[in-house]
Amino acid sequence: MKKALQEAEIAFEKGEIPVGAVIVVDNKIIARTHNLTELLHDVTAHAEMQAITSAANFLGGKYLKGCTLYVTLEPCQMCAGALYWSQITKIVFGARDEQRGFMTMGTQLHPKTEVVSGVLADEASDLMVRFFASKRK
Repeated sequence: MKKALQEAEIAFEKGEIPVGAVIVVDNKIIARTHNLTELLHDVTAHAEMQAITSAANFLGGKYLKGCTLYVTLEPCQMCAGALYWSQITKIVFGARDEQRGFMTMGTQLHPKTEVVSGVLADEASDLMVRFFASKRK
């Protein structure tokens, strides 16, 4: 999760909403990225979506079985849908997104996907608070 937080810091510095993600398989990082929606002018360029594509390319297939996604913010329903189709084994996220998160929206993940929440949540939440406070100035 610390690597995902580093990615979120990079997003923050670029003026992107500070969400970072890494995907790990066999204790090896195979994807690391952050939100790129502003840079790419693409509302789908969330950190998770970028990480799914990168990991699938690395593995040479569309399924992420045996992989763990570490992401600083609870995935939205779009990302949860993509994670469902990827059949990712585990999702570990930091801060909850009480407004747009997949849990709030009632979005289903793949039945075999394990979810762990709250890992380094305070650090991830603080980064989001600082980002939006800077935008309101």
